[in-house]
Amino acid sequence: MSELSLSGTLHSLAQRDLMIAFRRRADVLTTVFFFVIVASLFPLGVGPEAALLRSMAAGVLWVAALLASTLALHRLFAADHADGTLEQMLLAPQPLSLLVLAKIAAHWLTTGLPLVLVAPLIGLQFGLNTAEFPVLLAALLLGTPTLSLIGAIGAALTLGLRGSGLIALLVLPLYVPVLVFGAGAIEASAAGLGAAAHLSVLGALLLFTLVFAPWATAAALRIAVE
Repeated sequence: MSELSLSGTLHSLAQRDLMIAFRRRADVLTTVFFFVIVASLFPLGVGPEAALLRSMAAGVLWVAALLASTLALHRLFAADHADGTLEQMLLAPQPLSLLVLAKIAAHWLTTGLPLVLVAPLIGLQFGLNTAEFPVLLAALLLGTPTLSLIGAIGAALTLGLRGSGLIALLVLPLYVPVLVFGAGAIEASAAGLGAAAHLSVLGALLLFTLVFAPWATAAALRIAVE
């Protein structure tokens, strides 16, 4: 197997998932709308006090992003399992973990990246300073791929089971470190303490999950199919 055939296969698989997501734009928009609605409800509930909204902005944005990211997890492998594509992936000469990584990348591009792009607009609603937006974007760019990688494990473990809520029960506890350091980066920046330490931890979490999550997801998929 040549490097060209491997890269071509990964590119084709990711492109296929992106095309499917483009045809089902309603699913993608549902994730974004859920993020916007959840984040927008907090100012209505706690009142218009600027200092209070600014203090809770980091936590609200990250909780909303975390919950929104779980909405699309059940679609990550369900369609491939139903139409037999997953069995073909298992029989492919390419490593299953790399095929899984290509699907996770496509999933993040259609779910995580839109949340990153919308987050600054929601931040304005909470009174965040524009100087804090680079930290917000950096934290989300590091954290949301980690959410997709961890979520893929939960999607694989619950493949074929009834009720997508089981995925949330599995992955939400694992999301806690990303939530803590993602929100902490924004809070530290707002307090003038610097967010380098928090962003470094988010980067380390991303590297760790990037190495181990595709392997764990591939193992879970083999068990689910068998």
